[in-house]
Amino acid sequence: MNKIYHLKTCSTCVRIIKTLDLPSDVVLQDIKSEPITPSQLEELHKLAGSYEALFSKRAQRYKTLGLKDKTLTETDYKNYILEHYTFLSRPVVIYNNQIFIGNSAKTVEAAQKVIHKD
Repeated sequence: MNKIYHLKTCSTCVRIIKTLDLPSDVVLQDIKSEPITPSQLEELHKLAGSYEALFSKRAQRYKTLGLKDKTLTETDYKNYILEHYTFLSRPVVIYNNQIFIGNSAKTVEAAQKVIHKD
């Protein structure tokens, strides 16, 4: 399934989704109103290779909870992402079984190339 995990209140996510000019088969999931499930996270993990790759170290809660001063395990990353949506690096684009994580220009450009390959 082609899908984007995002926050509809995030201006960066909104801008990226507009930039990608998505085909109609892409499903959008607002992770605040429809939290990511353990099975969805497991699927993302398979594509990304690690939970750490999906984890946002720029999240305010990351600093507030003092996580930057701790050594986190893969299980910790998984649990934090499931605990609060802010820990998922956004947006996460899944298209043709390829994953694109985050909002860097390079990542968005790579996603766009795959989506508009035709």
